[in-house]
Amino acid sequence: CAMEDPTGSGAEPWPEGLHNSNNNAAPGGWPGPRGGHPLAPFGGPGAEPSYLGRVVLEIVESEQTYARDLRGIVEGYLGKIIDAEEPVLRPEQVSALFGNIEDIYELSSTLLQNLESCASDPVAVAVCFVTRSQEFSIYTQYCNNYPSSVAALAECMRSKAQARFLRECQERLRHALPLGAYLLKPVQRILKYHLLLQEIAKHFEHKSGDDYEVVLEAIDTMTCVAWYINDMKRKHEHAIRQQEIQSLLLGWKGPDLTSYGELVLEGTFRVQRARHERAVFLFDKTLLITKRRGDHYVYKSHIPCSSLMLIESTRDSLCFSLAHYKHIKQQHSLQAKSVEEKRVWTHHIKRLILENHHAIIPQKAKEAILEMDLFYPPRLPRCSPERLKKSWSCQPLDEPAAEPRQGRRQS
Repeated sequence: CAMEDPTGSGAEPWPEGLHNSNNNAAPGGWPGPRGGHPLAPFGGPGAEPSYLGRVVLEIVESEQTYARDLRGIVEGYLGKIIDAEEPVLRPEQVSALFGNIEDIYELSSTLLQNLESCASDPVAVAVCFVTRSQEFSIYTQYCNNYPSSVAALAECMRSKAQARFLRECQERLRHALPLGAYLLKPVQRILKYHLLLQEIAKHFEHKSGDDYEVVLEAIDTMTCVAWYINDMKRKHEHAIRQQEIQSLLLGWKGPDLTSYGELVLEGTFRVQRARHERAVFLFDKTLLITKRRGDHYVYKSHIPCSSLMLIESTRDSLCFSLAHYKHIKQQHSLQAKSVEEKRVWTHHIKRLILENHHAIIPQKAKEAILEMDLFYPPRLPRCSPERLKKSWSCQPLDEPAAEPRQGRRQS
């Protein structure tokens, strides 16, 4: 996610080149060699900084810009709304618009202080991310709230009084971009940290030893943070969609759809011997088949994943059939719109059949079956998102994080 330049200076964002106005100025008082470079990351007086030095400088200076932008939101917008003599926005609008931006600003300010104290040491920069990794979980709440923030801002802009107030705040801050561009920055920033750290590892000369292992651990940590936030955001969106499907479902006499786990896939398929297409929903524990009627879905059938049978057609590359294993003759023959759509659906159906099967199937056997689709997603190296989730839920954010051990974590 490329970050926009709020100053309007025209400076290019990361990552093709590290365009920086201070790239040719080596700050004085910074310590000497680290990371395997003879003069790394900055040479002697007047020497042009190495690429690794410019990477470190980019991380620190971009965090300075980011913290300044967050301060503008907190003090220039939120603070003005709170201090206004007459309420400009309703409390629920303020909550939806800004989310937990104050917590994000506090974390960024603390991280910036840590980064600035690292001087030019790339390993010290990596340690900052490892030691504070659990605190980044607050971005999950912000990212989940972001769609509500966009909707709240759109509502404010439809009000002349509220729109005028927000424009006045923008003018006082001398921001070239409106509030919406700044509210997006936390979403962009949290998904960018691991890319910045990867640049450190890429230009580390000696790719071995404790220093390099610490950098790799920082990359693993922030990659898992980004992965976890993306995954939580996806689950949040699917949960909202699941509630919407429940409200539009006609003729359904079963339990609440949330009892069937997460919504995995939904799609529309042609069905043999049926005049109308079928809207199909695949949940963690069941397959739901419906027919569209206007904006609603009319219930037709459902099959528990523990009893589901998949039959792939050898005659038609787009067709596959689904049935209850006790009622094989009552098959639902579906035709996908593309080979790729069929591949995705059959892969996830196989996965859920294996996961819901009454017998205990070894994990290696499951992976071997799914790998035959050439679709099985690779595991993230070294860092387990499940372990990260567990650590976030078990350790309060106000407790000091444990010191990182030397060497890479094993998954």
